[in-house]
Amino acid sequence: MTEPDYSDAIGRTERHTAIITAEKAAALAATLDRDETPADGDALPPGWHWLYFNPFVQRRNIGDDGHPKRGGFLPAVALPRRMWAGGRLTYHQPLTLGTEAEKVSEILNVKAKTGRAGSLVFVTVQHRLLQNGALCIEEEQDIVYREAAAPGAPRPAPAPAPDNASRSEVVTPDPVLLFRYSALTSNGHRIHYDRTYARDEEDYRDLVVHGPLTATLLQGFATAGKGRLARFEFRGMAPLFVDRPFTLEAGSPENGVLPLWAKGPDGELAMQASATLEMPQ
Repeated sequence: MTEPDYSDAIGRTERHTAIITAEKAAALAATLDRDETPADGDALPPGWHWLYFNPFVQRRNIGDDGHPKRGGFLPAVALPRRMWAGGRLTYHQPLTLGTEAEKVSEILNVKAKTGRAGSLVFVTVQHRLLQNGALCIEEEQDIVYREAAAPGAPRPAPAPAPDNASRSEVVTPDPVLLFRYSALTSNGHRIHYDRTYARDEEDYRDLVVHGPLTATLLQGFATAGKGRLARFEFRGMAPLFVDRPFTLEAGSPENGVLPLWAKGPDGELAMQASATLEMPQ
């Protein structure tokens, strides 16, 4: 079987501008139950840039899954299930609240393949965020498109999380947290708020915790007032679900890199990550 060719999408670019508003950052701080109130002139915490540059599309341009219909900047992949699988971020300097920023995106690669899970398409997108002409954040985002799950097909067994955590923090993802994060990031994907759709159409056991939300929590957990995040890498390994507490964990640093992971309620490895911190002099 010939794999579909999406090579014409490689090199495609788009640009967006947005004010990095303190109001939206304050809303996320409240959503994450943090006490501070971000204000203009403050530095935006790592991972919080995912609040911005997410335009709403007209309702007629929304697909059945709640995402914008296929096509436009991203390739028009016909496979029905889409997930943000992971990414790599370099933080050169923080974005400043109250100041306009520009996001320049480019499709770096598109690869179709067939595996045990059926047909898959992997898309790698580079994002560069700038303020006043200075590069602040570089990011590579991995998006995976998959076939629909076969009815009654067994779910793959997740790998166990490491058992050598040096510190940990428990998170309980209630429905309000998922709803508010969806609203703040303009994320219409129905797996995060429509239980019937999540179960019947995408074969999840319940509402799914956003991968970027888990990655944001891990970035905050990594720094915890102990330095500036210079680089962060993450990969989703298994879904986390509403009302089922999970744990943010960190191991021991090695060669300046801090291993991190999110452990599911049954001990499964839900997200694997690493952080490089620059310590204050």
